[in-house]
Amino acid sequence: HDTANAVATSVSTRALSPRAAVALAAAMNFVGALVMTGVARTVAAHLVDVRIVDGRLVLAALTGAIAWNLVTWWAGLPSSSTYALLGGLIGATWVIAGTDAIRWHVVLTRVALPAVVSPVLGLAVASTVMLAVYWIFRSHRPGPLNRGFRAAQIASASLAALAPGANDAQKTMGVIALALAA
Repeated sequence: HDTANAVATSVSTRALSPRAAVALAAAMNFVGALVMTGVARTVAAHLVDVRIVDGRLVLAALTGAIAWNLVTWWAGLPSSSTYALLGGLIGATWVIAGTDAIRWHVVLTRVALPAVVSPVLGLAVASTVMLAVYWIFRSHRPGPLNRGFRAAQIASASLAALAPGANDAQKTMGVIALALAA
């Protein structure tokens, strides 16, 4: 899903062929997984008290996340596998060890608050940048601009593919680290 979102514009404008776009997205996803570690550290060491983590907790967290993803997929509802995994981890911890084992300030500051703020901030920044681009290039000829914007779409697709690697791959690495610690 993330690859399609990352490369759709560059493919539809023919800045990249579909094959090249998917290869670019795969490479940038891989790079993203290697250059960032914040999400993995948060999942593995900061959300819950790691002293209570055992194999049952990890299995329960994964089972809950997978079940939620399947239910929402079957019902045709949009959902986030990241938030399903974090919810499964928090829920399993709550059941196994109680609410004291959950680091609520981390859940609030690193999970809940960014989930609310990032879409609003993204809309504001994107709107501002789009208005600036329209204003700056309002009197230019379309032909030369299209060539420049195609190059910019490749750069944009690269960054859009880097982000899922830096986030989605990291959550998986965090769960693996929890399982290894257990």
